[in-house]
Amino acid sequence: MSESQEPLKITYDDLSRLEETTLAEGAIDAAEATGPGSETSVKRYGNIRDAVAPADAGPVRRGSILLKSWFYLGAAGFLGALAGWGLVEPAFVDGPDKGDWDWLGSLMIPSVVAFCCLGCAIAESVVERSWRKALIRGGLAFALGIPLGFVFSFVASILYNLLLGIASMGGEITPAMPSWWAARSVAWGLFGVSAGVVYGVAGLSARKLLYGVLGGMLGAGIGGILFDPIANQLNSGDLSRAVGFAVFGLSTGVAMGLVESALKERWLYVAAGPLAGKQFILYKPVTTIGRSQGCDIYLFKDPSIQNVHASLERRGPGLWLTPRGPVYMGGSPSRPRMLKHKDQLQIGRYTFLYQERRPR
Repeated sequence: MSESQEPLKITYDDLSRLEETTLAEGAIDAAEATGPGSETSVKRYGNIRDAVAPADAGPVRRGSILLKSWFYLGAAGFLGALAGWGLVEPAFVDGPDKGDWDWLGSLMIPSVVAFCCLGCAIAESVVERSWRKALIRGGLAFALGIPLGFVFSFVASILYNLLLGIASMGGEITPAMPSWWAARSVAWGLFGVSAGVVYGVAGLSARKLLYGVLGGMLGAGIGGILFDPIANQLNSGDLSRAVGFAVFGLSTGVAMGLVESALKERWLYVAAGPLAGKQFILYKPVTTIGRSQGCDIYLFKDPSIQNVHASLERRGPGLWLTPRGPVYMGGSPSRPRMLKHKDQLQIGRYTFLYQERRPR
């Protein structure tokens, strides 16, 4: 350095600014070096780090009709009602001369109601392959269904006779007349209430109970109004009862599924995986998802899924997702977040589409 040049002066402020610039440039370089195409890219999201993103599940599939709630509840009600009828029919005696075994015939309606309740309560668990839930719900349903069957049978009998008495005030009525059918329809609506109550209690949800009761009343009413016209067309008493009660169970289950589906607010639709086409209606404040049969949404036969893999919690008008294992959205691991309408979640080989009745 020549004597004519002034010495270079560097202050502490200059050093601080230099350090900040170097750190910022280093952060940018590190982000570029660990970008999506870099081999050193490692993303950290809580406890789902180092997971390999699943392949894109593709478009949403409609799935099998067997996984529609109106179908499997209808089938369960149909089979349950037939089982209840078949259990008592051998002891049922037609006509006024019933003898000492008349009390066995009085078990017909309670038996049909109890087995219809049993079928509807365990149907969803059977579809989801959760045999543990099916056993628990089945035991609970049968314990409730039998006493409810007797109670509602007694009340329905009083209501039925009362309505027939009112209808007969305008003249004699017969089972071939619509007023007779209407009386049975209203009375049998009470049997549907019992099926809905058991369905909701087994599902541990007050809202599910409400939807079940509404659907059960509607379906049982339809079954009641069809019972006498069917019986009038058949010459056999036992056959007419079999067909009539089967229609009662079928219509009750189908109506419960349709009402529940029509009034739902939030749900997960399985777009891909073993349960493609199944919808899980989110009733509870907290819904758990995982490989354990104790979870609200049981995902079977996938070792990559943890026992409790994620949870969904209602927070105000929204739903909060908390991953405990790898959960992907758009191919990227998801942090805890509020879900939006039409978000797609991937858990193992399952893909879910989150939907809301009134999107925010």
